[in-house]
Amino acid sequence: MKLDKEPWTARKLRLRLTKHGLWLLLSLWTGLTLAGYFTPVKELREELFTWTLGPWETFWIFFYGGFTYLMAGFMREQVCKYMCPYARFQSVMFDPDTLIITYDPERGEPRGTRKKGADLKSTALGECVDCGVCVQVCPTGIDIRNGLQYECIGCAACADACDVIMDKMSYPRGLIRYSTENAMARHLTRKEILRHIIRPRILLYTAILLLITGLSAWFLSHRIPLKVDIIRDRSTLAREAEDGRIEHVFTLQIMNTEEKPHRYRITVDGLKGAEVADRNEVDVPAATLQSFMAVVRAEADSGKQGANPIHFNIEALDDSQIRVHEKASFLLP
Repeated sequence: MKLDKEPWTARKLRLRLTKHGLWLLLSLWTGLTLAGYFTPVKELREELFTWTLGPWETFWIFFYGGFTYLMAGFMREQVCKYMCPYARFQSVMFDPDTLIITYDPERGEPRGTRKKGADLKSTALGECVDCGVCVQVCPTGIDIRNGLQYECIGCAACADACDVIMDKMSYPRGLIRYSTENAMARHLTRKEILRHIIRPRILLYTAILLLITGLSAWFLSHRIPLKVDIIRDRSTLAREAEDGRIEHVFTLQIMNTEEKPHRYRITVDGLKGAEVADRNEVDVPAATLQSFMAVVRAEADSGKQGANPIHFNIEALDDSQIRVHEKASFLLP
């Protein structure tokens, strides 16, 4: 704050350039890290050092890096105030018995400066020395002494800073502390505050949280570590094979999401006599996406003219629980 008010000098310019330079480096590193989810990091690093990055890689690195620089370097607390939904959720879930960061006006008011060791009764002042440290350390720039505000993110930096000042002034800690509106109004003790924990709102939130946790655990434990995308060859709608049957070519994108390799068998159903010609098994290494070309054949009179629905069944040979059933279409002339 002091530096902002100073005139431009070589020192101020050096500090500003150093700060923004470090912000830019961190922002570009963030963009590089996010792009590394889609391009192998080793390959991306080599392309970066040799200036051979592709257009999309360059775009996303600078896109993420630019927004990181904008939000963390310039907007900062404005992101917390106006973009982050946390404060809005806070106000919806809040009630008078919610633990919050509070300032005790009965102890602190009237606030004012005084010498260390001064008698409070003779000065007619409260314990707040009006140093402003609580405002200086607040990441969203609010004054907690003005009461509860939606910008407060509950970090308790103001409480820690105030305790340091209270220690220096030989006053008891807790002028700014965790408490509740009811506790402040009724002068409740810590035990009395704890008695208000079990209430309908808390029970409802706990039940919802347990339900979400339980469902997440169930879906995670029952997930199938296999994903398949099917793409029909659109360059040839249908063609006649050597044996007179009609055949289609499909590309199966098989993703093995488990940490061990599997061998899968591919079969089809939904159309009388339809089968996967040639090979119908494929090995997929652990955590790998692999393409498989499947040629499906069926008799010309096995279905109606036009599109006929079929289903691909992809099953791991070493574990019958790992299988998926994916829909596709088979065209008959």
